[in-house]
Amino acid sequence: MAWNYGDVLDRITEVVPQDKACLIHGDRVITWADFTRRTNNLGAGFLKQGAKTGDKVAFYMRNSPAYSETLGACFKARLTHVNVNFRYVDDELWYILDNSDAKIVVYDREFAGHVEALRDRLPDVSMWIEVCGDDTPATSFSRSYEELAEQGDGAPLDLKRSGDDLLFLYTGGTTGMPKGVMWTHDDHWHAVGGGAAIAADLLPAVDMQAHLQNVAAAVSGGTTIPCCPLMHGTGLFTGISTLARGGTIVTLEGHGFDARELWETVERHKVNALAIVGDAFAKPMLRELDEHPGKYDISSLLGMVSSGVMWSPEVKAGLLKHNTNMVLTDSFGASEAVGFGRSITTAEGTMQVARFELGESCKVFTEDFREVLPGSDEAGFVAKSGPIPLGYYKDEEKTAKTFPEIDGVRYSIPGDFCKVAADGTLILMGRGSVCINTAGEKVYPEEVEEVLKTFPGVLDALVVGLPDDKWGQMVTAVVQPDEDQILDEAAIQAHARKHLAGYKTPKRVLIKASLGRASNGKADYKAITEYAKSELLATTSAVNR
Repeated sequence: MAWNYGDVLDRITEVVPQDKACLIHGDRVITWADFTRRTNNLGAGFLKQGAKTGDKVAFYMRNSPAYSETLGACFKARLTHVNVNFRYVDDELWYILDNSDAKIVVYDREFAGHVEALRDRLPDVSMWIEVCGDDTPATSFSRSYEELAEQGDGAPLDLKRSGDDLLFLYTGGTTGMPKGVMWTHDDHWHAVGGGAAIAADLLPAVDMQAHLQNVAAAVSGGTTIPCCPLMHGTGLFTGISTLARGGTIVTLEGHGFDARELWETVERHKVNALAIVGDAFAKPMLRELDEHPGKYDISSLLGMVSSGVMWSPEVKAGLLKHNTNMVLTDSFGASEAVGFGRSITTAEGTMQVARFELGESCKVFTEDFREVLPGSDEAGFVAKSGPIPLGYYKDEEKTAKTFPEIDGVRYSIPGDFCKVAADGTLILMGRGSVCINTAGEKVYPEEVEEVLKTFPGVLDALVVGLPDDKWGQMVTAVVQPDEDQILDEAAIQAHARKHLAGYKTPKRVLIKASLGRASNGKADYKAITEYAKSELLATTSAVNR
């Protein structure tokens, strides 16, 4: 059968208790009965305002029930989700809304000023919807989100949906302009296992009835916190998977990640699963537990899933000391594909850092599309076939490059460089677009970054290549100290030299109070490169004076 998330949400109410919490945010609880009624009303409201199948709905919101409700409404009304990074400035915001051809924009009240400044530049947007609370009137040019959600009888929408209905996920744009990745519902369903990617006890289903039986029989409580923003892939896919299995999404109230708030929420709601993005989340989580031993009851946690950046073994081991029953899953994927590989860590053991069990339908190819053989010590791009996106919205050139056909099979190749060990496991080396070429050697930033982060007092690290007359590119590190630590450049370099070949050791190490990672933990290599150039230029100028 062809899967559609709107159909799944319509049918899942048959087996999920209607008084079960679907969405929790602070003290607010929206039951599955409320979720069904409100999403049906929202979807009907969009259609009454003239929205047509495939129209794009931009989500300009922080984590909140409104995000998940609007997502459900779009699925049911056959409208296309477009994620908007709420940290964008006006020109970046305009680019996303214009490039996506957004017809409806749902935004948080705090962003009303940005919206008002851009309205005249976006004449194709036919409906602005403001999430402004129960009693607060919407800004004059907008409709009230709450009114739309409560107006109507909550009846299911009378629509015939398709597995080809679309879901957009715009990439972060850290190495270029953001690109809209186009997923069909059916491909996305199979890529994430219909919710099984989050709930280990939920088996992928062959048809709707089997899925409903799986949901009804699932043994876990199915309560998940996406610690990262829902507007990023890790958070979004986690949210979709949780709804698809009839679970509960808990969102944190703070605008910035707060480990204390997280652990209090885990204890309060007996949360079973967390979705994080590597050490940017895991390190403060571990610090809070270590500094307050026994303060939080996290025994309900069955596991954590991380995707997007590396998650160091030392931090995983530290977390497992606080709950030995957890399963920690490092998922290797991208906006353009899910399931390149995974690494499982339990209290009994772990795989090496940056090593992943190769996923199904995955291969590694060289730049000329030769398959890399296990144990060959040859590097190549990891590729995934099977359920993958259609391509990038309105960008045929980038689509052809990222989704090539090799020997009659279509693959997704986002650009991650890997080697294949003799045992078949993937050795992740880094994203090809930020690979450093120094004196004829290739250096992959992630490999160096992981070594730097093991130096005492280094909280985070990024590595870039700067133009250099002697080496072509100079390996340059920018590190973030842990709290009030004072770091020494020479000591960090000596530490790196013990673990890395000489050409991989940073020629310079700069100290920066914050590396400015996005809220999903992703690095902005362009910004760090510009910072490093500026700092080294200033240093050179000072010496010359």
